[in-house]
Amino acid sequence: MGRIKYDKIYEDLKKKIELEVYGYQQLLPSENNLIKEYTCSRNTLRRAVAQLASIGYVQSLHGKGVCVIYEQHKKPGFMLGDVESFKEASIRNSRENKTEVVHFSELTADEVLSRKTGIPAGTEIYYIQRVRFMDRQALIIDHNYYRKDIVKGLTLEIAENSIYEYIENELNEKVVTTKRIITVEKATEDDFRYLNLQDYNCVAVISNYTYNAEGIMFEYTQSRHRPDYFIFFGQAQRIKNT
Repeated sequence: MGRIKYDKIYEDLKKKIELEVYGYQQLLPSENNLIKEYTCSRNTLRRAVAQLASIGYVQSLHGKGVCVIYEQHKKPGFMLGDVESFKEASIRNSRENKTEVVHFSELTADEVLSRKTGIPAGTEIYYIQRVRFMDRQALIIDHNYYRKDIVKGLTLEIAENSIYEYIENELNEKVVTTKRIITVEKATEDDFRYLNLQDYNCVAVISNYTYNAEGIMFEYTQSRHRPDYFIFFGQAQRIKNT
């Protein structure tokens, strides 16, 4: 029950910050007032606030309270610290979104594909190419590889909506951890075909290795971003050596 309460408080505060109910550089209501508002324990509230701090939404100010440091950006952004779907990122950025599947096939990973994706050779997988539109502009092309033994029954229609929603709500699988590698690469023929690169000859590439609750890597995705709309947010805290 505590976990559910903590999640609901975190999501509600996060939404209010994004909608600027609590604006940039504004203090959140006092701890006592928030405890009354959510009818929760002090520990539950502090866990929710700590999670907001971990994604760069708030910062505690000694003797003053909790200050909002989240700031809306004009360009759509993706969170480095979150395992977030394209659809979720679009909603958070208040942007219109659309996904177009341009390739959907089933294949078996060979040694070459295994080295590229980290999925064991001999594993049956879905291979999908999806063009991602935000505000009617083609900004990203995703190359998705999903293990068929974990992401069962995947269809083109599901891929056009949200694969993560299907995994979590229909298959009851937990998407837990993603490891990311960020590079800049020369644009390929597919990049030029599907993305309006204008004068650019390169793309920003995010390689994602995603794990479920059993620690199995069930997805490898390479997301190729149009560079003029590429922005990723991360947060770091300085730890001073003693």
